[in-house]
Amino acid sequence: MRRLCMLTAFAVVVSVAPAAAQVLAGAAEEPAPPFVVKSIEGQTLRLVQLRGRPVIVDFWATWCVPCRASLPDLNAMQERFGSRGLVVVGLSVDDGDAQQVRRFAKRMNLRFPVAMADERVMDLYGPIRSIPTTFFINRSGLVVRRVVGYVDTETLQEYVQEILP
Repeated sequence: MRRLCMLTAFAVVVSVAPAAAQVLAGAAEEPAPPFVVKSIEGQTLRLVQLRGRPVIVDFWATWCVPCRASLPDLNAMQERFGSRGLVVVGLSVDDGDAQQVRRFAKRMNLRFPVAMADERVMDLYGPIRSIPTTFFINRSGLVVRRVVGYVDTETLQEYVQEILP
C-alpha cells in the first residue's frame, strides 16, 4: 500500500482538476471481476449478488483529498438513482482497520456499502495505482468505463446514465 500512497501523492495534485481524470472506455467491454469482501459492518458483500443492477465500484481512501471530494457526489448518485437499481460500492484501500474507515464513513454519512479492499481485489481490478479509481458496471456485469482521478458531478451523472438503461 505504501507504493500506492507515493503514487497517489502525485495523483492528488493532478486529480483535483476535473480535466485531469483519465477515462478508459471503449468498445471492448469486459466482465467485471468477481469479488467477495467484508463490509465495514462485518457483512459479506459479493459482486455476483448485484448482477442485473448497474454498479459503481470506487477505490478510495480516507486520507485522499480527491476521494473525499467525490464521496458526496457518489452519495448523491446512490440517493438519486438507487430506486432505478444503482448500487455504489466503496472499496477503501486504507492501511488501517475497518473501525477507522467505519468512523470516517459515519462522519461522511455514506449511504452506500463500504468495504476494505484487499490486495486480491486491487489486483483483479488493476493494478490500482492511484485513487480514486472508479469502475462503471452495466446491468450485464460488464465494465463499460474506468476512471482514474476525480470526476466532477456532471460527468459522474453522465457516466451513471450510461449504465442505467
